[in-house]
Amino acid sequence: MRNYTALFFLIMFMIGTDTFLISPLLPTLQMQFGVSTDIAGWMLGAYTLGSAVFALIAGPLSDGWNRRTVLLCGLVGFSVSTILCGFAASFWTMCLFRLLAGVSAAFTAPQVWASIPAVMPAARISKTMGIAFTGLAASQALGVPIGSWLATAHWSVPFWTIGAASLLLTGFAFYLLPDIKPILRKGERRSILHRYVPLLTSGKARSGFLAYLLLHLGSGTAFAFAGKWMADRFGLPIGQIGTVMMFLGFGTLLGSTLSAYAVRKLGHASAVAAGMTLLIALYAVMPHLTRLSAVTVIYLIIFATLGIIFPIVMGALTSLNASIRGTISSLANATMNGANTLGAWIAGLLYVNFGGYSSIGIFSAVCLALSLGMFLFGGLMERNAARTEQESASAS
Repeated sequence: MRNYTALFFLIMFMIGTDTFLISPLLPTLQMQFGVSTDIAGWMLGAYTLGSAVFALIAGPLSDGWNRRTVLLCGLVGFSVSTILCGFAASFWTMCLFRLLAGVSAAFTAPQVWASIPAVMPAARISKTMGIAFTGLAASQALGVPIGSWLATAHWSVPFWTIGAASLLLTGFAFYLLPDIKPILRKGERRSILHRYVPLLTSGKARSGFLAYLLLHLGSGTAFAFAGKWMADRFGLPIGQIGTVMMFLGFGTLLGSTLSAYAVRKLGHASAVAAGMTLLIALYAVMPHLTRLSAVTVIYLIIFATLGIIFPIVMGALTSLNASIRGTISSLANATMNGANTLGAWIAGLLYVNFGGYSSIGIFSAVCLALSLGMFLFGGLMERNAARTEQESASAS
């Protein structure tokens, strides 16, 4: 069972590292390919675009396939496309390979969450889920900085390293995972669109996912050009940018650890409200700071707060309909990556045309304010709090 836990942790670690790697490399890749700042963000956006679009079909579609096969094919595609990124000869070939990596990740990550209940004992499912999520946080704390340090030798080295390590991980998964075939009832409907109908017809679901979109749009826009801003403002080389990024990952780890404690002390709605109010203030203030140490501390607080909020929000979304949690997870992944894609494009326009990073900070603060309003008045948080109270009462 420990081998399964390690496998799922490492898969999410690799996917997370590859997802966030472009941000600290952005100044170097921009010079390498000779592209303007306003379109450079598409090297980040191409990955999230591929993941966002294909996540909409990958999750529901794979419910009818052998999950082991889907996961292995996704990992192979992810490995090869990431290695190819290191051989990119132009901006557009880099965008193409990043798009393919995102598509592959869209087929891989959902299989992790869906496979855990199939291969783990019931008593260890929740713990294994948490460890897999920690892999994403660890990718920011360790994977991205390590990738940045490797890039000091050459910008292509991180891509080759992640791709090669993922290929080794594919072999590990091939020998370890059993077949995980779907269990379909006779006459069961398999339409992909049919699985989304309960969400499309629910007002709480619509407002909840729109709020989730705005949350990621605000945070994703601020993150997309964080490396570029630190290089311009403080003259940091790529290795030092990676060191600052390490604090972002540690913040996420800290926040995810404190999330359950925050819920016990404040409740779901109050924890989200307090956290997002703090984020609004920090995003607005941070671009005006003149000391790198202060910026690093603020980033640590921001990502710790996001680490607290995201598990609460995901718990609220997956509680909307227990029978389609896989589809909800896929839609949440698509929403997150769609927001990050849009955020990378908006960040480039704002940075070049509207006052640099300060305009990005204002935009992020506005998105967070709108998201908070929709979470509180759309009823999603109250629904999740009521469900938790009922479960606690029945358990006692």
